[in-house]
Amino acid sequence: MKILVTGGAGFIGSHLCDLLLEKGHIVICVDNLITGNRNNISHITSDSFIFIQHDVTKPFYTDEEVEYVLHLASPASPMDYQKLPIQTLKVGALGTHNMLGLAKAKNAKFLLASTSEVYGDPLVNPQDEGYWGNVNPIGPRGVYDEGKRFAEAITMAYHRYHGMDTRIARIFNTYGPRMRSDDGRVVPTFINQALKGGDLTVFGDGSQTRSFCYVSDLIEGIYKLMSSDINDPINLGNPDEMSILELAETILRVTGSDSKITYKPLPIDDPKVRRPDISKAKKLLGWEPQIDLEDGLRKTIRYFRESK
Repeated sequence: MKILVTGGAGFIGSHLCDLLLEKGHIVICVDNLITGNRNNISHITSDSFIFIQHDVTKPFYTDEEVEYVLHLASPASPMDYQKLPIQTLKVGALGTHNMLGLAKAKNAKFLLASTSEVYGDPLVNPQDEGYWGNVNPIGPRGVYDEGKRFAEAITMAYHRYHGMDTRIARIFNTYGPRMRSDDGRVVPTFINQALKGGDLTVFGDGSQTRSFCYVSDLIEGIYKLMSSDINDPINLGNPDEMSILELAETILRVTGSDSKITYKPLPIDDPKVRRPDISKAKKLLGWEPQIDLEDGLRKTIRYFRESK
């Protein structure tokens, strides 16, 4: 198939482009490089890969016959979307609208990369797809949370009103090579601090929990969802929950660092728990993560060491 990937030069997007090419597809990668990076796709030499630098919040059309549109474009780390609040809202709203319009014009299938952030600071744990969330729309995280919630709403509107064949992947915390060391998310931050011998900064008392999915597992899940006939949202993530303090201790052990752990105040609206219920993904896609956390961390740490 000929597949258009927005945000294809980003962390997850670039890995997805690799997988699609590996499976024999032609990939059109669209990215404005606001948080993506050409280095993430510089290794791709295939004639089946086309890169277009473009901001998808502005109108976009291609003469290419496209069979699938995968919409991953968006700042995704708190540091990025709080620095780029308007751009984040625009790519969730206008960008999604433009890409749905392109998919409709091409009679193509459409997949939205949504996020576990639609659940906000959840009052249930784990979170299943039927949970409506607990989101502060005017808080500092609201630009991302509500941008993605709108993106889901318009995707389902196109599905119901226009009869479009759509997918929604609710992506939980993902880590791996090609993350930016300065993107502010916890795994690259801790790894970077440990490798430099600095203190690992834990927010709050470190008891808040997350679950971490290695990127190769995630993109396999996205591919399976893309190839399915499921129109309702599907959680994709690792259900193994751990505290942020446990993650810090694990990274110290795996890196062999003698860095210390220090504590800072918890940011506003920072979720206290975050863990996916992946029952639907297991049942409907036959998918679940395979990579153990320590194995994934070793691969990620190797990437950061070699990138220095």
